[in-house]
Amino acid sequence: MNLSIRTFTVNNTETVVQLWHLCDLVRPWNDPYLDIQRKLSTQAELFLVATIDEQVVGTAMVGYEGHRAWVYYLAVHPEHQKKGIGQALMQKAEALLIDLACPKIQLLVRKSNASVIAFYEAQGYEIADVVVLGKRLIED
Repeated sequence: MNLSIRTFTVNNTETVVQLWHLCDLVRPWNDPYLDIQRKLSTQAELFLVATIDEQVVGTAMVGYEGHRAWVYYLAVHPEHQKKGIGQALMQKAEALLIDLACPKIQLLVRKSNASVIAFYEAQGYEIADVVVLGKRLIED
């Protein structure tokens, strides 16, 4: 397997959106094209794609505001899951964040997604006893 992890480029857009749909990450209230556009305007270097022979097979969208980092849209094509690609993406994200002196990384997983929770726990992540609150400021 010739795995490479690099920064997202605009020509990856359609493949990435298809991957997110395939991995069931897209929700009606989040337009993936707008999410990509917004990410490219802020820390675009923290938007990662994993490729095998130049084909996008995974993604991770990372953000850091100086206090905590968050990971969104971690996705690995179903045909390539359980091969270490998700782990490699998270390791790359963590390394980039360490270079930025980021003290902590967090992410959101739906409670019902037991296999993804198990994946993150295997990477050393712990379930935090918090309640997430949100408020939409812009309707997409």
